[in-house]
This record gives sequence, structure tokens and C-alpha cells, in this order.
Amino acid sequence: MQEYGADQIQILEGLEAVRKRPGMYIGSTSERGLHHLVYEIVDNAVDEALAGFCKNIDVSIHQDNSITVVDDGRGIPVGINHKAGIPAVEVVFTILHAGGKFGGGGYKVSGGLHGVGASVVNALSEWLEVLIYIDGKIHRQRYERGQVVEKLKVIGECEPDRTGTTVSFLPDKQVFEVTEYDFDTLKVRLREMAFLTKGLNITLHDEREGIEQTKNFCYAGGIKEFVTYLNRSKTELYEHVIYCEGFYNNVFVEVSMQHNDSYTENIYSFVNNINTPEGGTHLAGFKNALTKTFNDYARKNKLLKDNEQNLSGEDIREGLTAIISVKLEEPQFEGQTKQKLGNSEARGAVDNILSEQLMIFLEQNPAVAKIILEKSILAQRARDAARKARDLTRRKTALDGMALPGKLADCSDKNPENCEIYIVEGDSAGGSAKKARSRSTQAILPLRGKILNVEKARLDRIYGNAEIKAMITAFGTGIHEDFDISKLRYHKIIIMTDADVDGAHISTLLLTFLYRFMPDLIKEGYVYLAQPPLFKLEKNKKVWYAYSAEELNDILLEVGRDQNNKIQRYKGLGEMDADQLWETTMDPEKRILKRVIMNEENSAEIDLTFTTLMGDKVEPRKEFIEQNAKHVKNLDI
Repeated sequence: MQEYGADQIQILEGLEAVRKRPGMYIGSTSERGLHHLVYEIVDNAVDEALAGFCKNIDVSIHQDNSITVVDDGRGIPVGINHKAGIPAVEVVFTILHAGGKFGGGGYKVSGGLHGVGASVVNALSEWLEVLIYIDGKIHRQRYERGQVVEKLKVIGECEPDRTGTTVSFLPDKQVFEVTEYDFDTLKVRLREMAFLTKGLNITLHDEREGIEQTKNFCYAGGIKEFVTYLNRSKTELYEHVIYCEGFYNNVFVEVSMQHNDSYTENIYSFVNNINTPEGGTHLAGFKNALTKTFNDYARKNKLLKDNEQNLSGEDIREGLTAIISVKLEEPQFEGQTKQKLGNSEARGAVDNILSEQLMIFLEQNPAVAKIILEKSILAQRARDAARKARDLTRRKTALDGMALPGKLADCSDKNPENCEIYIVEGDSAGGSAKKARSRSTQAILPLRGKILNVEKARLDRIYGNAEIKAMITAFGTGIHEDFDISKLRYHKIIIMTDADVDGAHISTLLLTFLYRFMPDLIKEGYVYLAQPPLFKLEKNKKVWYAYSAEELNDILLEVGRDQNNKIQRYKGLGEMDADQLWETTMDPEKRILKRVIMNEENSAEIDLTFTTLMGDKVEPRKEFIEQNAKHVKNLDI
């Protein structure tokens, strides 16, 4: 029996709470949480830029994976905070929910709302040092694991007009599972911050031996250049990015957008530079203004006849890349994750500014208006055709009572939590998988050849594709606006393809389909990639399987290299008999599965990657291959 009395109620002093439950403050102690520490310090510098006092931010990854962030803002105040009785800088770095973002006049607009950023980074670092340049003096304070080890003191003089803050810290190995920073992860986030803060100059340096590099981000065009960047792997339908900005009801609104020849919409919304993947009132205002303005223009200019129905928002947004960025004093987010904006004034502000300025743009650019409306009318027709195809499928299902595709070998267990479906390419692999599987919990769906590349197809073609229809029916969730995750029939969707270039291409086609039409399956962690072995080693009637060239080499070092070794390089799943396939790839006790995860903070970059790999433009794909070729470990020739 454990005692539970008054003395068992614990009080965590100062920053102890952060060290006890770091995930509550930075999401996780994995690689994602590690990088979040950098974002917290950079966010503070960006807030100075939003207030008009910072023009340059420098971020450095040092040899030991410590980080330094330098800004030329006003510098954190060094005077005594009379409420706390200690210097203001010490308050910022040692007390939770302390900062200039709570209405005291420090910041009108800020991204860090809770005032926990700097103190949380301090609590989760082995050491943190802050230098402040203010009033011609350099002030320094040092901490270890959140505790002050060196009081604030003046350590030198600087030019009278130099101001700013330099924060250096080393993430704590006692807290984080990994402490090695990824340059590309930081690069993506810092580039986004630079796009969202027009004219702000952000530089990222990597000083680690052998991988030294520097990237600089500064965009005078702000979110207009963001749209151009996101559309670089697509063919734009008109030359100039449409841009609207203005103040309304104390909300500053910026919108930039441009249509391309793809069939998917990519709209990203931000509040005070914070990404809001679930949208909110600002996104609702954007969609309402866009739909109303284009329909009004089309009616006024006889591009829609009296007997024709209005264009839907989806029709107008087909192939649209757009950025909505609003800045307001008191943002209210739904939930702790800041993923959805709740302020009603943001909807009215975006609606008002976009409606007025977009109508002026369309009237001044009738050729562009015609191009957009012609694409929208084609989208409307394709959507109607897709709806008829979908309704026909529903009627057939209701009439014949056969919901599942004939080629599906289903499992007998009906509890989705216990069930998994293997998607395999070809009858040969499908046959082996059907023999190998555990019939109670493992379903097999063989596909014939490579599925349709949905990046280059409208909804009507997608509904007409037999392989895609088989997947939609087998999963049970429907797609697009019909999607309902509660109807999912399997809690593991496993893509199992050959371990070669063709297999990788098929996996990418399948992931493109899932990402575009069933993204919640990936977000909720239901999608996996099977890992079949690359090699089989047989020696003296003993068998080993290796999943990489390195693993094969390790096995050879252990068993010895001689003429008795028989090494087979698997080209496809069909080369394995059912027992081998079960033992290596399908047995839940022994197999390796890779879960496909999606970081919504980087949704713009994820979209760009899919478009680059699967879109029409060759040049961006060539560039992508050249940049990433060095990471390839096994390539079939």
C-alpha cells in the first residue's frame, strides 16, 4: 500500500516542473523537441522584428551541438524588476509565464503568447549564457539547468548605438533522446519565418566539421515570394502573384495567392507568424471572400450564364497556392497547440480586405480573371462527373451487397484495432503474401502495376481508376469530403513493395494518394512501410537475413567470409517463398515496420516535396535528386 496524505502533494519550485514534464512545454524530448528549443529563442528575436526593432538574426550550430542566436533588437531589459526584486533578464530566463507579451506595452504583436519560451530553454539546457548589448555596455548572465550560476554583471563596453541579445545554450543530454541538430530541419523553419517577416535577414551557420555550411534568408517581397517558392515545381497559370494587404478592426491582413496547373489546393495560414494547420476564423474569411468575389465577377461579366449554378469554393481553389497571414494583439487559439484561430474579428478583417482588393485586381486584369474562371468551370464539370461516379459506386454497393473488391483477401477478425492490410504490387507478391499471412488479422490487397499518379489527375479520373477504387473500398473511410476515419477497417495500412527503385516509386505513388486524399490516415499514425530484407546469407544450412549492405557486412564479419557463403540479393518479394516472407516481413514478432509520420509544422515543405517528385516539371526534380543523391545507400542499376 502506498501512503497518500497531505505530505504526498508535491510542489515543484521554479523550473522543476519543466524538467519533470518537458513534453508539456516543448511537445517531446525527441528530435522535434530538441529543435523546438531553437525556435523558442528565435521567436523572441522575431517578435523584436515585428515590433520594428530587429533587422538581423544569426543562428549558429557549434561543433558540440550547442546553439547561439544573435539578434540586433533592443536587448532584454537589465534593470531590476521591482515585483520580483531581480534583474528583468533573470525574470525572463527563470520564471515561467514572464515576459513582455501580456499587455504591459512591451509588444503589440507577438508569437510567443505564454511567456514560457526562454525559461523553458534554460530549464532544459546543461548551460545557457545570455549577453545583452545595451547603453554602451555588455551584460552577461550564466545558468546551469535553469539555476543562476553567475549573476548579471557588466563584462565590457560596446559601441553606444549597438543593441541586441545573444543567447547560447547546450541541450541537456539528461533530458533529450538525441542532441544532434539537423541543419535542414532548422533551415525549413527559419526560411518560413523570413518569408513571413518581410525584409528580416536570417542567417543559419553550421560549424560542425565536415558539414560546414551557411544559408541566408531575406525576402523583400515577404509572402509574395513564399507563394513563388511553393509554386516553383508547378506551372503557374498567370505571371504575377495576387497580393492584398491592409488594416481592418485593428487586424493587419496579408494575403498572397497564385493558381497553377495542378488539381490540388495548398493554402497555409499564420497568426503572428505561428502556423495554424487547422485554420480558423482567418481561413474562413479567406474562403468566403474568394468564393463570393469570383462568383460576383463572373455574373457581372457574363462568364457564368443565368441558368448556370454558382462555382463552389473548391472549384475556385483548384490549383491555388495561397498564404494568409494575420497579425493581431490578442489572438485566441482553440486548444493548447495553437493550431486553430478563434478570434471573430480576424474573419471579418480578411473577408473585408480580400473582397475589396481582389475585385479591383480582377477588374484591372480581365485576362487573368478569365484564366482562373475557365479553370474553375472545368473543375466544376470534373467534380460533377466524379460525384456521379461516386454515387454510381454507392448504388452498386447497396444493390449487390458486395462492398469489398474481389481481389482483396480479407481477414476474419472484424475489430479494426487487431486488423492490418498489406498493399502489395503484382499477383506474384500477392500470392506469396496470401499464403504467408495470418488469416485472422492480416488482409492482402494486390494491385496491378503502378497506380495513377494523383498529382496529375482530377477527381473524376481518380474515381475511375480501378486500383484506387479498390483501396478506397477496402479501407472503408471514403475520400475527400466523404472521408470518415471512424469507418476505417484496419488500424495498420502497410505498403509492402519490392526493395528496389520500382518498389520505391510505387510506394511514393501510394503515399501521394494517401497524403492528398486521406491525410488523416497518416496524421493518426495508421500508415506503415514494410521493410523486406535485401539479402539472404546461407552457410552450413544456417540462414541470416540482412536489411542493408551494412547489416550484411556485420553478419559476414561475425560468421566469416569464405566459399561456403551463399548470398542472395532479393530483387522482389516474389523471389521469397511464403515461409521466408512471413519470417522476414510479416511476422509481427520479427518484422520491421516504419511508421509514416507527418509534421504539420512543415506542411508547406511536405507539399513541395510531393509536387517536386510527382509533378510535371523536370528541372526541380533533377535539382532534388542532385541534392539528395548523397543520402542514397542502396540503388539498383
